[in-house]
Amino acid sequence: MSLKPSISAENLILPLSDPPKGQDPYADDKLFKGSAMTKRGAFAALSYMSCAVLLVMFNKAALSSYRFQSANVITLLQMVCSCCFLYLLRRWRMISFTANESLLISDNSTKFVSLKTLKHTLPLSAAYLFYMLVTMESVRGVNVPMYTTLRRTTVVFTMLVEFVLVGQMYTPSVIFSVGLIVFGAFVAGARDFSFDARGYAVVFMSNIATAIYLATIARIGKTSGLNSFGLMWCNGIICGPVLLIWTCVSGDLKTTINFQYLFSPGFIIILLFSCILAFFLNYCIFLNTTLNSAVTQTICGNLKDLFTIGLGWIVFGGLPFDVWNVIGQFLGFAGSGLYAYYKLIGK
Repeated sequence: MSLKPSISAENLILPLSDPPKGQDPYADDKLFKGSAMTKRGAFAALSYMSCAVLLVMFNKAALSSYRFQSANVITLLQMVCSCCFLYLLRRWRMISFTANESLLISDNSTKFVSLKTLKHTLPLSAAYLFYMLVTMESVRGVNVPMYTTLRRTTVVFTMLVEFVLVGQMYTPSVIFSVGLIVFGAFVAGARDFSFDARGYAVVFMSNIATAIYLATIARIGKTSGLNSFGLMWCNGIICGPVLLIWTCVSGDLKTTINFQYLFSPGFIIILLFSCILAFFLNYCIFLNTTLNSAVTQTICGNLKDLFTIGLGWIVFGGLPFDVWNVIGQFLGFAGSGLYAYYKLIGK
């Protein structure tokens, strides 16, 4: 008789984001006494920042260095790979899709989540699709340093969306740190001599899409009964067919087939790493947002910008040195650091 491992939370290889029941199960897992963030939350934040930096570099290389025009196809490939990874991991019983799942499911079962649960996650899937499409397009028309600078203003949109959806209020310390971030972004952007109105508009649209997406995760992710992997699975099987139809209608698939570097080893390697990193990035976003908060997830995006700007400046260039740009970058990082400090001490 073969022994098959249980899929209880204790035996899962990757960390989940199961909602706590009763008293806080992470009370003894704080970074230090009085901290508002757990060790699991800190791990999720650091993992997100690492994946995000690398993914921006690979996406930028595909869209700009190789001049690949079909950002939607990259998004579709990332989604298909994500669903394949999730299916295999679930079939091998390395992960579960629902919170506190402990019952063994037959290997012949193909129904990982119920239809009712799928319907419950429809708003999240719509927000995810909007977020992915706009974000992929936003990195094309703006150089990497200014892209990361403009993306820092996402935190304002996130705070507004959270206030509208769940009535979330913030302390004066948090508001001050966020104001410093936004002020720094405007100081840095004012000296961008490669200004492109359309590129800037798409980035700000991406900020709005990100805010809606993160706030929706925080809301639906805690009421659907799904963990991070389950939310990713629902997103994939709902959004995948929609995106496939869209790429066919828009002609992106035909453009991709005729792309001159389609079978280039370098381009294939970039797409492969882009798909792998997108899977881990999406997982880290769900984990970080449910363990911490939507605003914390946004601030983590600001903190990782230091490495994104440095690598982007070295690899892709596009932004000449300017003292005001440096000052703006410093103010943004200072604001992000203040927010992280206030979060850690529980203010």
